[in-house]
Amino acid sequence: MKKVVLSSALIVASLIYVYSKSGTSTIAVQVAPTVTVSPTPKTVTLPVTQAPVVSSTPPPPPPAPKKVVAASGYTDGTYTGSVADAYYGNVQVQVTIQSGSITAVDFLQYPSDRSTSRYINGQATPILAQEAIKAQSASVNGVSGASDTSQAFVQSLSSALAQAKA
Repeated sequence: MKKVVLSSALIVASLIYVYSKSGTSTIAVQVAPTVTVSPTPKTVTLPVTQAPVVSSTPPPPPPAPKKVVAASGYTDGTYTGSVADAYYGNVQVQVTIQSGSITAVDFLQYPSDRSTSRYINGQATPILAQEAIKAQSASVNGVSGASDTSQAFVQSLSSALAQAKA
């Protein structure tokens, strides 16, 4: 009888240890009232325990992110500007706002079907994007030699930033 009780206690202790180390489950061990066992004239009182109750309920989902509107008035997110005509092709940008600031400006479209357009816009697009991030607005200086692309860039970026302020 002692071996059964000791074995049971050892198993319960082992289960508690294993589950406490996993960190993902909750264990609740309930102890029932004591039971008196008397196979002989001697009376032995032993505590009776139940097997551990393991809860596998997943944790609740994290709360939805809150809208952050900074002093700039921009709401965090990614916004796509309208398509603007740059004479030799279209310009469309996508702006990323984090913590109320412009953190990235990506060109989704720009004139690139002619070798001259590819050369000019290969030089102008990174400059325009950097200027917008630096200015934190669509008020940027145009790039010399890429005036049509610069104007279309300002139009597309302005529409994206208007969405970010809405």
